[in-house]
Amino acid sequence: MIEIQELCKYYGQSRAIGPVSARIEKGEVVGLLGLNGAGKTTTLRILACDLLPTSGTVKVQGIDVVERPEEVRRKIGYLPDTPPLYDEMRVGEYLQFALELRGRPASDGKTRVPAVAEQLGLSKVLKDPVFSLSHGYRQRVGIAQAVVHEPELVVLDEPISGLDPVQIVEMRALVRQLRTNHTVIVSSHILSEISETCDRLLVLRDGQVVASGTEEELSQSLLEGLRIELTVRADSGDLARILSVIRAIPGVSNAGAISALERGAKVQSFEVKAKTDVREQLGSSLYQAGFPLLALAKTESELEDVFLKLAGGTPASEKAAAEKGAA
Repeated sequence: MIEIQELCKYYGQSRAIGPVSARIEKGEVVGLLGLNGAGKTTTLRILACDLLPTSGTVKVQGIDVVERPEEVRRKIGYLPDTPPLYDEMRVGEYLQFALELRGRPASDGKTRVPAVAEQLGLSKVLKDPVFSLSHGYRQRVGIAQAVVHEPELVVLDEPISGLDPVQIVEMRALVRQLRTNHTVIVSSHILSEISETCDRLLVLRDGQVVASGTEEELSQSLLEGLRIELTVRADSGDLARILSVIRAIPGVSNAGAISALERGAKVQSFEVKAKTDVREQLGSSLYQAGFPLLALAKTESELEDVFLKLAGGTPASEKAAAEKGAA
């Protein structure tokens, strides 16, 4: 679907990105992750034919973005970090304009505009001027203009920027919907959103891809396995038996009791380190052993630790250990 080979972009003598090489298959939802200044937006702008590379090649379905940019643009929907909206236009008029701008016949708008509006929850504001919309609706319109022409590839740069918690949940659902008919690239610095919505991660540091893979693959290679926290209903006298059940599961490398993660009588919590995702086996084994499961999840800091290691920062877990040692 997308082939990037030895891509570089310079501004004068300053290197923004490169060399970057990657391949994205049809139907994937790929997260582009990196600190500010890592080169995420520059990479996306080149993909969207909004910026010329200095060297290297980018091909979308075999079409070079430099040699045939107009053809590539018809295959791509792009939402920059600031949606390209025309405040004086009504929402429906703007989406019709975006459709025709991408080379689709005006007659297609009769079906495409209402369909996209329905998909993104914009039906009730189609006749409203863009300037009257809330920030959340403006983001929705931004995504709508990126998909109204039915592109094969959708590129979203920080799609949840500035949204409140409710709007973030809604936007997450919208991005998930896109995977049905599109290949999607999402750029974000909000780690939980990348984890929730993407199949695979590309991590940029200083303009280069320093890692590629699923969250689990990156965790295994960089954190030496997964960390899982679980809570069961049990007496304190059952700790040894519970640990015995957990440690008997193939793939578990270590396990120990931790402070209870929730209040209540007979509540015991544990941290498990494993080479693979053993959550399903943990739940099944503990249930069969007679210990009702109250909570089971990978630790929230896991993706953050992976990201910080790749970005050159200090993971939260290592920071906590250092502070504990200093104390």
